[in-house]
Amino acid sequence: MLEAAIVLEIVLGKYVEAAIIAVLLAFNAALGFFQEGRAQATLAALKSRLALNASVRRDGAWTTVPAAGLVVGDLVKLSLGAVVAADVRLTVGSVLLDQSMLTGESVPIEAGAGFETYAGALVRRGEAVAEITATGARTKFGRTAELVRTAHVESSQQKAVLSVVRNLALFNGVVIVVLVGYARVLKLPSGEIIPLVLTAILASIPVALPATFTLAAALGARALAKLDVLPTRLSAVDEAASIDVLCADKTGTLTQNALTVTAVHAQPGFDESHVLGVAALASSDGGQDPVDSAIRAAAAKKVASDLPKLVKFTPFDPGTKMSEATASDPGGAAIRAVKGAFAAVAALTQSAPGAAPDPSKTADELEAQGFRVLAVAVGPPAALKLAGIIALSDPPRPDSAALITELRSLGVRAVMVTGDAPATAAIVAHAVGLDGKTCPPGPIPTDVRPEEFAVFAGILPEGKYDLVKAFQKSGHIVGMCGDGANDAPALRQAQMGIAVSTATDVAKSAAGLVLTKPGLGGIVASVKEGRVTFQRILTYALNSVTKKSFQALFLALGLVMTGQAILTPMLMVIIMLTGDLLGMSLTTDNVRPSPTPNAWRIGSLTIAGVFMGISALVFCTAVLAIGKFRLGLGIEALRTLAFVVIVFANQATTYTNRERRRIWSSRPSRWLIASSVVDLLIASTLATWGIAMNPLPVLTVAETLLAAVVFAFLVDFAKVPVFNRLKIA
Repeated sequence: MLEAAIVLEIVLGKYVEAAIIAVLLAFNAALGFFQEGRAQATLAALKSRLALNASVRRDGAWTTVPAAGLVVGDLVKLSLGAVVAADVRLTVGSVLLDQSMLTGESVPIEAGAGFETYAGALVRRGEAVAEITATGARTKFGRTAELVRTAHVESSQQKAVLSVVRNLALFNGVVIVVLVGYARVLKLPSGEIIPLVLTAILASIPVALPATFTLAAALGARALAKLDVLPTRLSAVDEAASIDVLCADKTGTLTQNALTVTAVHAQPGFDESHVLGVAALASSDGGQDPVDSAIRAAAAKKVASDLPKLVKFTPFDPGTKMSEATASDPGGAAIRAVKGAFAAVAALTQSAPGAAPDPSKTADELEAQGFRVLAVAVGPPAALKLAGIIALSDPPRPDSAALITELRSLGVRAVMVTGDAPATAAIVAHAVGLDGKTCPPGPIPTDVRPEEFAVFAGILPEGKYDLVKAFQKSGHIVGMCGDGANDAPALRQAQMGIAVSTATDVAKSAAGLVLTKPGLGGIVASVKEGRVTFQRILTYALNSVTKKSFQALFLALGLVMTGQAILTPMLMVIIMLTGDLLGMSLTTDNVRPSPTPNAWRIGSLTIAGVFMGISALVFCTAVLAIGKFRLGLGIEALRTLAFVVIVFANQATTYTNRERRRIWSSRPSRWLIASSVVDLLIASTLATWGIAMNPLPVLTVAETLLAAVVFAFLVDFAKVPVFNRLKIA
């Protein structure tokens, strides 16, 4: 519509007006480019996490080749610190694998012959030979990258802008056709009809609507930055107002992503510090094994005084499922310390007489609760005694339970989505207040609803992505909170993707919001600030419908009343510049966020705007009639009066629309008041000094302004029941 207006202005030789409209068009168009390149940034970050080279067996010899040159069937060597270059199946040897990038599981996995792992996994310990089963885009990692590339959801803001403009275009299009038809009946020359049509088109365009949506989101983003939340996509700020479901990853999001000693069950004759001290002897110092690191950290906090002195450390052996140490007691006697799987360690020990409770029962109970369980034994090499049982877990963040509770109070349902085992996931979910059923393992049902389950466990990246899409398909606005590359597709697909402060660069580039400090308080802050932003955008959208629904009709009624166009294109351009652009100050207004998720009800918004527009139409038509029939003004003076009354009516409806209750229920922002004063001064000065129009007496302008104030209070009384019925809140 703006482009059509530019062409008409040029045809009429109105180059200044055409240039002004072209600037407005360029301003709106340029805003779209700021959000480009997000998917490419995520893909680049994913690519940087892949192995660049691999050790492969070719022609009977081991050689290093670029990872891109690997093919299915190649034999590759996996060694300490290496990144797995493709999906593989181990054939010889054993390794400790960190698959958290793809599965989200924080605890590394012991892998031996026959075990299948994925591209992007990190070798924490050991060495093995593996056969490649998939490369490139066919790997699990490759499919993750493809999901990131294709993930897209149209924001509710985009749909709202399109719907509002479409409704206005259809409504005003009919008005313009009728206007042209009536002008033909009056036998107006084409030289008068074309400017009339141009004025009507300009009156129909909410020229600053897209820019206002962006500005409101930008101001919301600035407010969030002060609360340690960094928006990377402005649309995420708007969508935060509407999310009613939050999918939260477990590891690193609801939990600390740090394996820690949760409990120590010492056997008779031992205490916690002694059990931890013995376990620390049988743990590597400075290695990459997170279990050993957690045990040594716990032992350092509870130092035992009579520990034996380490002589030799033997690393973990996947075959025996144990690590051990040779030590000497203060008398110089040899001592053996063993740490490992409960069954393996218990088989080496002598039962302590009268031991209670049964250690095997304790171990079974801890494993059933989702803990990683290790047994510790110590004593002479031929007479080991079970010292105790250590339970390790990835504990919840301190603020996770409070987050879930506050989100629930805001009308947002949270569900856990994790690649971890169902038992472990259910334990953590209960600890943070997510009580409900766990979704059975297997493909995500396409018709699944968030109300059905509280936990979705054993989910791979494509599963998280599918779950977000399934929730969106059922009409929900979805937020996704995660920290790993495995979360990237879902973060990209969700309307509001949130990466926690400890997230990988992949997750941060895929998300729309990044928390910049530990903790999850930024999620609640984002929801609240999003709802403030929504209310400001809703007010401007309502204002746009109000203005644009009556201005074209006013032109038609003015044509019927006077037989001529009551506004020129230049006057309408001035109204656009002052009213629409200064009206963007609504993005700073003082508003009340709603207690529940917001939703764009375009039908109700349009009806409410048309109601307010018709009210403004009645007021403007009455003032124009007084000018023509009582004051006897000529057509040029009537055009000035029409210009003034439109500006004043727009200001009146701005203040009635901004407050869903009575006009005096809240104080406008300083920027809004200042912009209104500027708008009124510009219109009054132009009208009284006769700039770009015929002059009007100061008294006439003042009386029109006073009438507009009275109109604002009268329409405010009629507005409240209409807004309540249409649920404009």
